[in-house]
Amino acid sequence: MAETLVFLILAHVLADFVLQSGRMAQAKAEGHAGWMLAHIGTVGLISALLLGAQSPLALGVMAGVAAVHLGIDAAKVAIGARVSGIMAFVADQAAHLATLVLVATLWPGLWAQGLWADHAPIWMPAAAAVLAGAILSTRAGGFALALLMRPWGDVGLEGLPGGGRIIGLLERGIIFLLILAGEPGGIGFLIAAKSVLRFGAVKEEARLSEYVIIGTLASFGWAILVALGTVMLLSAVPPLGIPDLSP
Repeated sequence: MAETLVFLILAHVLADFVLQSGRMAQAKAEGHAGWMLAHIGTVGLISALLLGAQSPLALGVMAGVAAVHLGIDAAKVAIGARVSGIMAFVADQAAHLATLVLVATLWPGLWAQGLWADHAPIWMPAAAAVLAGAILSTRAGGFALALLMRPWGDVGLEGLPGGGRIIGLLERGIIFLLILAGEPGGIGFLIAAKSVLRFGAVKEEARLSEYVIIGTLASFGWAILVALGTVMLLSAVPPLGIPDLSP
């Protein structure tokens, strides 16, 4: 089951946060059916490819996954105007995850019966879990944080264009790696370093200070939750094979 779930999650993450362009996401939100169907086709195709679906049952299940994805996305568009951006995003992703868990529970052998299972290295599911977690932690986290901070968009530090976004990507990526490496204590040093670097810019402005604190805590929290979820998945699949370099 775990291997099937890992590749279903990776397919979802790739379709939603890597292969879905900003134009496609905007067109979906505006209710353009063509772009919605293109996205759903990507979901079904990537899921089938990663699992190596070949039997009529497996292909039918992948079609079902795509159909449910369509229903969830359509519901998000329908309620988008009545629900705040971050709440709609979290609910959307939670519904997708619940669907994938259900599929992996009902058809746990999708990966084992696929085209790649007998030829792929034993560490392939673990590598897929790490890749999915890295994308969720960095790129998906950026979308989530942007939605969370949107109500206070008029507050911000003046700096390099896109600097805040890059800082967020780096800090979430570092946190993700620290937890996977078994060194969560390093997060404290990251918090301290960011606090020192930001102190001079925000110490005399309460609104700006609160903006930075909210964004930082949310960014760190997102990365920690995703990393812990990735560790749970890794514990259920064959090891990645990276040697223990600790003293």
